[in-house]
Amino acid sequence: MNSPMVNRQTFAAQVFDMAVDAIVRGDFPPGSPISEAEIASRFGVSRAPAREALLRLSEKGLVTRTPHIGARVIEFSRDDLVELFEIREALEGMACRLAAERISDAELSHLEAALESHSTAPDLASGKSYFQRGGDEDFHFGIARASGNIRLERHLCDDLYHLLRVYRFRSSTHSGRAKQALAEHRAILAALKTRDPSKAEAAMRHHIQQSKMNIGNVASSV
Repeated sequence: MNSPMVNRQTFAAQVFDMAVDAIVRGDFPPGSPISEAEIASRFGVSRAPAREALLRLSEKGLVTRTPHIGARVIEFSRDDLVELFEIREALEGMACRLAAERISDAELSHLEAALESHSTAPDLASGKSYFQRGGDEDFHFGIARASGNIRLERHLCDDLYHLLRVYRFRSSTHSGRAKQALAEHRAILAALKTRDPSKAEAAMRHHIQQSKMNIGNVASSV
């Protein structure tokens, strides 16, 4: 039987995941105040897991805290986004190169199934946006895992992961970008299937460069 502590931590993690999804989707807009009370009210939970979720949001860089003012959802300048995408292109390009050499058939099948699931989402089908749930349902997360490099995975799936999710989604809301991003994901998967590291890295870098072209639109919306 699970201990009360394990259950509490698991519930707090669920609240955190819901809060992250809300930030990614813009339900908590960039720069807006966010508090334990607001999280508790939005998700129908008590203040304790809401407090833990807010602390983790701060630790992951999704929320900033200012003394005597409180917590606010992160908002980035254009220069911040340029730096973030430069890091992303280098690290995800490397992850895709390594994944081409190491990915298993089962992992390839999982990535393919994820893309098929994404393609049927109403918002993507209509071209409105491209939302991916965190973790195993996230195409980029799966590639980082398949790289087989624990330190690289830690950077992409922990240190930078949630910030990258926010701005990947924001980029996808630009006209035409959602369906284009899905097509690029399929090109990346096709390159991975060839087991050609250079081809896979090039496909990932192209994908991120295309997303980077929307930085001006993304920055103006945050």
